[in-house]
Amino acid sequence: QVQLVESGGGLVQAGGSLRLSCLVSEHTISTYVMGWFRQAPGKEREFVAASSWNGGSTGYSEFAKGRFTISRDVWNTVDLQMNSLKPEDTAVYYCAAKRAYNSRWYNVSAEYSYWGQGTQVTVSS
Repeated sequence: QVQLVESGGGLVQAGGSLRLSCLVSEHTISTYVMGWFRQAPGKEREFVAASSWNGGSTGYSEFAKGRFTISRDVWNTVDLQMNSLKPEDTAVYYCAAKRAYNSRWYNVSAEYSYWGQGTQVTVSS
């Protein structure tokens, strides 16, 4: 069973930055599509960013473009760098993994088989 553990969440002021990390239990994540999603109170889980199996292709939601960056190492970690944070970015952020069969990334949560427990990000105004 693949396990994912997020870290790096916390409280930050508007305009600040946070870097989230996701550690995967596999020896390597080179065969996985990796994604980040978030869920705010009372709202549905939404796509944030994703990376194809080798990081060669990435995708972002509109609200993340220009502010967030997804990156992955060659072993078992995927990060989400978040800059210029806004109060509306407050949410629980989840890391997700999907076995890769092509060079695509995916923005639909149902595509992902493995999920972390989430890390809370709170942005104060």
